[in-house]
Amino acid sequence: MSDETDAERTVIRSGRDFEQEFRLDAREAGEFLVALGEQLRDGDELTLSTDEWELPFSFGEPVGVEIDYEGVGEPELEIEIELPGRTDEKAPDVD
Repeated sequence: MSDETDAERTVIRSGRDFEQEFRLDAREAGEFLVALGEQLRDGDELTLSTDEWELPFSFGEPVGVEIDYEGVGEPELEIEIELPGRTDEKAPDVD
């Protein structure tokens, strides 16, 4: 990707709410989850992006995972991952 394209991408920062939903086939969703899992495993920061936007996020512990299965009618499985934000603030000195 060129520097010009990178400069045109909106960076989503703290102090702003953002939501976008994607409808993917299972293969694309799996590839996304593997890439996300590798970022979670390997560090404490991750970046999500499209051609239009980029969302860098520093996360802390513990990571919440919720599994919700609805088996009545048309079965549906929902898996939610909640990442708490990490702050770089330090505790004040005690004198």
